[in-house]
Amino acid sequence: MDTEHNPFTLENAPTLARAFHARVQQTPGAVAYSDFRDGRWTDFTWEKTKQAVAAWQQAMLDDGLRAGDRIVIMCANNWDWVVCDQAAQGLGLVTVPVYTNDRAENIAWILEDSGARWLMVQGAAQWETLESIHPTLSLLVRIVTLEAVSPALDNVQTVESWLDSAQAGQLAPVYEMGPVNPNALATIVYTSGTTGRPKGVMLSHYNILWNIHAALDVVAVYPDDTLLSFLPLSHTLERTAGYYLPIISGSRVAFSRGIPKLADDLVAIQPTLMISVPRIFERVYARITGRIASESGLKRYLFESAVALGWRRFEMQQKRASWTPGLILFPLLDHLVGRKVRARLGGRLRFTVCGGAALNEDVAKLFIGLGVPILQGYGLTETSPVISANRLEDNLPYSVGAALPGVEVSIGEQDELLTRSPSVMMGYWNNDQGTRAIIDEQGWLHTGDRVEIDKQGHIHIIGRIKEIIVLSNGEKMPPADMENAIALDDLVEQVLVIGEGRPYLVALVVPSEEVLQRIAGELDLDLNEPASIHDARLRKMLLKRIEARTESFPGFARIRQAALITEPWSPDNGFMTPTLKLRRNRILEQCQDEVERLYAGH
Repeated sequence: MDTEHNPFTLENAPTLARAFHARVQQTPGAVAYSDFRDGRWTDFTWEKTKQAVAAWQQAMLDDGLRAGDRIVIMCANNWDWVVCDQAAQGLGLVTVPVYTNDRAENIAWILEDSGARWLMVQGAAQWETLESIHPTLSLLVRIVTLEAVSPALDNVQTVESWLDSAQAGQLAPVYEMGPVNPNALATIVYTSGTTGRPKGVMLSHYNILWNIHAALDVVAVYPDDTLLSFLPLSHTLERTAGYYLPIISGSRVAFSRGIPKLADDLVAIQPTLMISVPRIFERVYARITGRIASESGLKRYLFESAVALGWRRFEMQQKRASWTPGLILFPLLDHLVGRKVRARLGGRLRFTVCGGAALNEDVAKLFIGLGVPILQGYGLTETSPVISANRLEDNLPYSVGAALPGVEVSIGEQDELLTRSPSVMMGYWNNDQGTRAIIDEQGWLHTGDRVEIDKQGHIHIIGRIKEIIVLSNGEKMPPADMENAIALDDLVEQVLVIGEGRPYLVALVVPSEEVLQRIAGELDLDLNEPASIHDARLRKMLLKRIEARTESFPGFARIRQAALITEPWSPDNGFMTPTLKLRRNRILEQCQDEVERLYAGH
């Protein structure tokens, strides 16, 4: 209903605050958000959310915040995140989200570079992380905490105390919608680059809202949909598609309690939509296939047949395959296998959107074959973020789909994907040189990703230009494809493939502690002994597992040596970005001695 009578068009709702106000006016009593509080799920309507936003706005004004000021949000996905952000948008403030697991030095850089005046923090865990940057924090006009902390600073208040102080002796707060300027800066999102300082991506209201409307032209989202939000709202895909888009569609958003509780939340909430990243599906895949491998021959046959027939049915629906008599058995096998897997995901998923990295073909085939539609997409923070996505009626899971309507794509030098659209960022904050390096004079944004585009317009990611491994014999290999394949083994929690300038490829593997313990028991190894991790039998077994996962790769891409790494790579120790991308150079520096040992026999 994109007409002049639709309150949610770009013309009628040109800013995030105006879109939120239009939603409140349209469906005030509908449930907008569900949050787990005090041991139970609590619902918040659009009207109740608006009232809370107004109260926060009054307190922000009392703190002296004015249009254009930057505020930083460092907390988990919850209703307060939304209230804080909507309060800021309505006052013309600029929201700067950061990850709850980011390191103190990164937070200090973001606070200083953005010139932020105000900070919201989750609780004690984050406060402990920020202990070392108290001099920087002391310069803020206010730090609001959702949970009680032990502050050593005078500018810290719990949210309850802060709101009570602002409302004392005041009239009922009035909701503010701010100026009608779609090109105003709405947010600065600092990219967690694998090298160098994070860069602040400037996105306007128009950037974000244009991207949402383009996405809704591709995939329908309805008021009766429920979305389970578990990727951090500091991740632009989750924020745009999992928070702002439901304001336009009128859908309910339930905030998960986090990855450890995700399985329980899926069953409790029974979402119809979900935004995810490949690693979530890969972990479930590894558990399912690991369990099936230990089942009887009959159960394995039934499972594999259910996946194969489900996939054939999907391909037939996509008009890429014809009907086969075996499909007569699909309803029975789906009842025995597929239904049970879908029930563990809540049983109502219409589709899931998967982005952030390439999805392994075997993973896609298993889930789609078992009736869990996965729409893989692609984008960047710098593009608000979606560039392309598969459609339900045109879903090629081995691609990232075709460009959204109105998004231009082209292939530049080194097969690099270039894109141009109204959702391309305003530029990098305080970094004109960085902006010029990524957006050329014709307005094309250079993504840094190597791609192929087929005749139907589907984009296929080959790899990052800067991450292509060139062996000493001149052969080239994008490591991501091989790492994705190896990570499907239930022993492998994380993996890094190495070989730049070397005669062959090797791999560093962080193992699943549970699976490693089981294998160590079978080999009669005591993992409490540091030397056991280098046991020749354990390494041989690891290499055998890797070879089984990579047998389809070219001969020159064979992994010749592998080592187990006992310390997991995480944002906390600096070996991953907050968006869970490996910092390859830092890992190589840390593991240099181990890598040299792997090549010592050459």
